[in-house]
Formats: sequence, C-alpha cells, structure tokens
Amino acid sequence: MTQPTSPSDEPGAPGAPGAPDEPGPRGEPAPPEPVPPQSVPTEPGPPPIERPASHEDAALLFGPRFQDTPAEVYRELRNTYGPVAPVLLPGGVPAWLVLGYRELLRVTEDTKVFGRGSARWRLWPQIPPDWPLRPMVEDNGSLLYREGDDHRRRAGAVGSALEAVDLNQMQDATQSFAQGLIEKLSEGSRADLIADYAHPLPVLALSRVLGLSDSEGVTLVKAINDMVDGGPDALRGQIEVRDTMERLVARKRRDPGPDTTSRMLADHAGLTDQEVIEDLMVLTLAGHQPCTDWIGMTLWLLLTDHEYAAGMGGGRRSVRQAMHQVLRDHTPVQIFAGRFTTQDTVLGATRVPAGDLVLLGLAGANTDPYIRPHAAGVMAGPEGHNAYMSYSHGEHRCPYAGQWIAEVVAHTAVETLLEHLPDVELAVPADELRWRPSPWLRGLTSLPVTYTPAHSYTGGFGWD
Repeated sequence: MTQPTSPSDEPGAPGAPGAPDEPGPRGEPAPPEPVPPQSVPTEPGPPPIERPASHEDAALLFGPRFQDTPAEVYRELRNTYGPVAPVLLPGGVPAWLVLGYRELLRVTEDTKVFGRGSARWRLWPQIPPDWPLRPMVEDNGSLLYREGDDHRRRAGAVGSALEAVDLNQMQDATQSFAQGLIEKLSEGSRADLIADYAHPLPVLALSRVLGLSDSEGVTLVKAINDMVDGGPDALRGQIEVRDTMERLVARKRRDPGPDTTSRMLADHAGLTDQEVIEDLMVLTLAGHQPCTDWIGMTLWLLLTDHEYAAGMGGGRRSVRQAMHQVLRDHTPVQIFAGRFTTQDTVLGATRVPAGDLVLLGLAGANTDPYIRPHAAGVMAGPEGHNAYMSYSHGEHRCPYAGQWIAEVVAHTAVETLLEHLPDVELAVPADELRWRPSPWLRGLTSLPVTYTPAHSYTGGFGWD
C-alpha cells in the first residue's frame, strides 16, 4: 500500500524515499542538506502613499501642534502658500486645504470641477483598508457623495423631514433632558461638562427627532466619537452606528411614527431602506458631535474669556452672541472632507491636478483677512460679523432646518446650565485643557468645573 505523499515526499526531493544519497565519511548516507526556510506568501499590500513634489514640505494636519493650536497652523499656511495649501493627513496622505473665503466659495459652488463623488480620488489604490480616516472620506452610499439630480432627490427628502420638526417641542425636550443631566450633576460639586453634559445631551435630543429610544441614543455616543476622531476604533464605530440605523429603519418600516425616519421612508422621493439608512448616518454624525462641540466651546468661551462673561453679566452680550462668536473663531467643524477635482485646475494661483482630494478649511476661511481685514489675530473681529462658513455652502451645505435644530439644542443646553449652575468655574487652569485629536472637529476632550449644586438655589436667572 502506498502512502499519500506530501510535497517533501516527491521523488527527487532531499531525504525523500528513492532519492540518491551521497555517501558519508564511513559510507553512511550523508545527512540531508538543510532546507532553507520558505517565506510564507502574503497578500500584496497597497503601494506606498505617493507624495508629489508639491507636498514635500507639506504641513501635518495631525499631531500635538495641530491638535492644540490649529489657528497658528492655518495662519502659517496662509502666509507661506496663500489661500490653498498642501497638507498631509495621518498616514502621510496628501491633500489640499482651502483656507481662502473666496476660494472656498468657488469650490462649494463649482460642482463640475470640484465633485463630491470620492470614487474620483486617484490615491484610492494606495490607501490601506484600515486607514482610520476612511470612514469620513470613502463613499458610503449616503447623500453626502451623491451629485446632480440624485443628490437633490435625497437632500430634498431629508430637508422636508427635518422641516416638519416642531422647534418648540424640540426646545422643551432639550430643556427636560438638560435638567435631568443637571440633577445628576447636583449630586456633587465637580463635573466634566463634556462627558457629563455636552456629550449626552445632543444625542438624546436627536434620538427624539429620528425616532430612537433614549437608551439607543446614549449607546451611540462612543461609537460616533470613535468614528469622527479617526483613531483605531473608527471602523468599529462606523459599524455600530450603521447597525443601529438598520434596526431603526426596519422598525419604522413596520410601525411608522411622527419622526424624521418615518417621514423619510414615506417621502415621495421614494427612498429605499438602504438610502434612508445611509442618510440617517449622516444626520446622526452631523447632528450630534458638532453640536456637542458647539455647546462645549461656548461654555469654554464663557469660562475662560472673563471680559466676554462680564459683558453677559452686564446685559451687553447674550448666549446666542457667544454661540456665534464660537462659529466665527472656533467653528466645531474645522475641516470637511471634501471635494475631488474632476480635471486639472487652478485654485487661488495653485495648480491642483485631477483626482486630488480638496479639503474644505471652514475654520481657516472664517478667519481669512479678506473678510476680516481689521482682525488682529484669530480672536479679533467685528461684533455681529456673520460671514462664516461653519455650515459650509452650496448644494451640500447643512440643510437650513438642520441649522435651526442645532441652534435650538445648543442654545437651550448652554442657557439651562447657566441658569441652574450660575457660579460654575473651571476646576483647572485654562492652559491645561486638552483638545480632541480629530482633524475634522474642534472641541475639548474634557471641561472640568466646580459649582454649587443646583438644589442650593431657590431660583436662577436667564442669560439671553
């Protein structure tokens, strides 16, 4: 009976039966030649990221310096390159950052040259599958990456569904959630206003808009943060957000209600379940984290800028003015990815090849000297100046109804906190506060404060 052969048993293989052996010193067969170790075949990985000559000295849009002082980076880039600068994203991925207000207007208006479909990006074959920024750049099937009539169909359905939201009910619900969170804060006299207040509040309010339960909204907070921060858990966060939206759409298809999800499913645009899932992911990301950072940054402004806070105490400024000051100088969405050039073009005297990634530098454009000629540094600016790009511009801007909802939530959150905790103060020096690592969003990782618990007061006072 013959035995099955293995690769090393093939005739002629060293040491195999029937193979000729050279005699040893005493006529014994010589020991077999050592077999060199075989390399294990692996799947070919993507080639190294191509870095064109234009990006040899490009600035990094990540790391401690950009994380802590992005305004300085923007200013240096503008002084060195003008309104369009070469930059590198994590992983050494090259892109173009638009810092000029006029140039950003052109990019967001000229959809023929600056397309939204990310499939045009010529670097995709070089991008690793686990690139942490992939969830925020790759076409996920949502309206964000649609163009022309298809985008207008999808955006119209989302806009109509949001316009039906009752803003008075939204304010009441947000205030109720805020008071519940403040009641928990009042069990002590110290808290982190980001983790304990600004993080959970927008997603609780958003859950009511979309038709999610409060518990479902709370579980989304970490997944959303992981996704937008672009860290090692970004892909996992994307999967968790998608799973939640899939369950929501299936539930609302069976049992519709007075919520945005049900209205999108019933819209005359005829959205498929998959389209609704993808667009709900956009609404969740756009509605939660920027609003969280807007609340946190407004509280940061009021707690660190004593002159501004004094103006509010004297009735010369309001919470709403502080919120718009944040949009001008510290917009929560500082960079948006992005647009993809459909042809070679010149933007702000810079040649941008076809198929390149163009990043919308919303924060940089907001502080462009062209629109703020008298600004002495990024914090200066005329009171009431509203020429800012914090909601983007053009067909892909944030829907107006979404802007109204975000402002109601953020304004109610800040005003309710100041009413119930009027003596809130920073618990650490301002220069010890740390900023989130996301290249897209500007916000604090924490805002530790001290205060007198709310139940010690018989009443509060308004700041509007």
